[in-house]
Amino acid sequence: MTQASPLSTVTPDEMQAPRPEDAAVNRAIKRWIQPLEAVSASLMVAIVLMLFGGVVARYIFGRPVTWIDEAVSFAFIWVAMLGSVLAMHRNEHLRLTMFVDQMPARMRGLVHAFALVAVAAFLIGLIGPAIEHVESEWIIASPALEIPAGLRVAAIAVGLVLMLALVAVYSVRTVSKANLAIAVLGVGAFVGLGLWLAPQFAQLGLLNILIFLTGLVALCLIAGVPIAFCFGCGVMCFLAFSTQVPLGVIVGRMDEGMANIVLVSVPIFVLLGCVLDATGMGKAIVDLLASLVGHVKAGMSYVLLGSLFIVSGISGSKVSDMATVAPALFPEMRRRGNKQPEMVALLATGAAMADTVPPSIVLIVLGSVAGVSIAGLFESGIVVAMVLLLALLILARWKARHEDTKNVRRPAWKAIGRLALIAGPALVLPFLIRSAVGGGVATATEVSTIAVLYAMLIGQVLYGGIGAKRLYEMLVETAALSGAILLILGTASAMAWAITQSGIVQHLTLFLTTLPGGWIAFMFVTIAVFLVLGCLLEGLPAVLLLAPIMFPIAKKLGIHDIHYSMVIVCAMNIGLMMPPIGVGFYVACRIGDAKPDAVMPAIWPYIGALLAGVVVIAMVPWLSTFML
Repeated sequence: MTQASPLSTVTPDEMQAPRPEDAAVNRAIKRWIQPLEAVSASLMVAIVLMLFGGVVARYIFGRPVTWIDEAVSFAFIWVAMLGSVLAMHRNEHLRLTMFVDQMPARMRGLVHAFALVAVAAFLIGLIGPAIEHVESEWIIASPALEIPAGLRVAAIAVGLVLMLALVAVYSVRTVSKANLAIAVLGVGAFVGLGLWLAPQFAQLGLLNILIFLTGLVALCLIAGVPIAFCFGCGVMCFLAFSTQVPLGVIVGRMDEGMANIVLVSVPIFVLLGCVLDATGMGKAIVDLLASLVGHVKAGMSYVLLGSLFIVSGISGSKVSDMATVAPALFPEMRRRGNKQPEMVALLATGAAMADTVPPSIVLIVLGSVAGVSIAGLFESGIVVAMVLLLALLILARWKARHEDTKNVRRPAWKAIGRLALIAGPALVLPFLIRSAVGGGVATATEVSTIAVLYAMLIGQVLYGGIGAKRLYEMLVETAALSGAILLILGTASAMAWAITQSGIVQHLTLFLTTLPGGWIAFMFVTIAVFLVLGCLLEGLPAVLLLAPIMFPIAKKLGIHDIHYSMVIVCAMNIGLMMPPIGVGFYVACRIGDAKPDAVMPAIWPYIGALLAGVVVIAMVPWLSTFML
């Protein structure tokens, strides 16, 4: 998941000077954040152990434990909401900062104040409905554990209250009083005006979608409001100002959006990426590939792309992939005369190529939201990634046609054998993941726990292991990043529901199903839409918003759901790496230590190769479905 400039979180108002009392406030915050970190880490451990225990009980002993899924669901929503609080504290809620960064310093401080007040307004508006949701759920007993369901959904109310407390503290500390007063008055005036004009908004019908769920959300994005809260503010204003629907619906949709047991694999695969990085398992794979093909023309480009393909099958995260591969390969590539912009361009587009290689977090979430077989997505994702890999390999070879490799020698076979012995256990992991899901041994959620425990065991025995302190930090980091992801999922679910209930989907369906050119025209529209959304929203928000809308249209046109899934994921990943807006592009530049202006000209040929690959995937359904 992307979490860097231009996706970051609330940053201090540059106009506000540090104050002596800040140190005392920091200590106070740390005292009550530490227990939240400990609880989040403990819940992560409990989830992993329970899911693994369920696999062992069912597959080895043939005695399924019926209460495990229920207990995991309880723990998961608490991890999601406490993780959201930690993400707020650690500055890890995803937001678009490109526009804010270009503003003058004085204006940037004021916009920052408005972003904080907008977040606070959303939290204040939702706390009451969240408490009511707890009360309504308290009378319902869970089927297996027979404990009140309100204990589970109380996580939402607790998380909202704690996030509001943090926002309040950071608003006072990081924003000047004048800017804060202006922001409070501005947001208050907006709310008052919206309530006053509510009768008029109610008569506008579908135009309210354009005003609130498009215009207001876009305005919040430009202002640097974290993406989860952009969606939340948009749907809250839409419901409050133009409908009679209670705000409690948002809480219910957030609950439903974060309740799917399949999504438990998201934080566990995030943890797997941390383990991979900490143990050096990824570097072992990179070293082996470099010894095998690093001596041929474009050899190091082949190694980089191959490493991303294989490592992606372990970590499930683009950022983790790039952070593992770049430091291991860039020094040698630079020594052989490769230019930094070219290397970063290949790194970024290679990460986009590899994102359909299982275990892909985007595929898991897409399968959950759209009701598509995750095992089928995993099988198809490998083939689709190979098509894009081939496109990049051909371009890399053509670019290296004048490369001089006379002085480069392949290592002795003895050295290659030693590297293969070291990398072997790490190379087993992607095959373990795919075979366990494809063979029905474990679900995508359960296999994530098997992968984590396997990686930790192998890492401990062969790769130096992970200390207790580092493991704890990884668990906290996983909870925070997962919380940021899952809060987006919750608010995006609410927004997608509002769009669906408005009736605009019927109009959109009629338009798209009657386009000249039929399903082919629809595919090209899909590619264009997800390229744009991939630039602005990163992968998951775009999927969460449009999947419930676009999949029924695709089905009406006779497009296989697996085929359609591959097209939208590939298009979205390319958009993520497209300058000048694509957020993943800037992350790759940061990891590769290159200036974005220098990388932009170099990346376009690779973007073109990926686009050609996506068109082939869209026009040839067999590529996505022949392994099913």
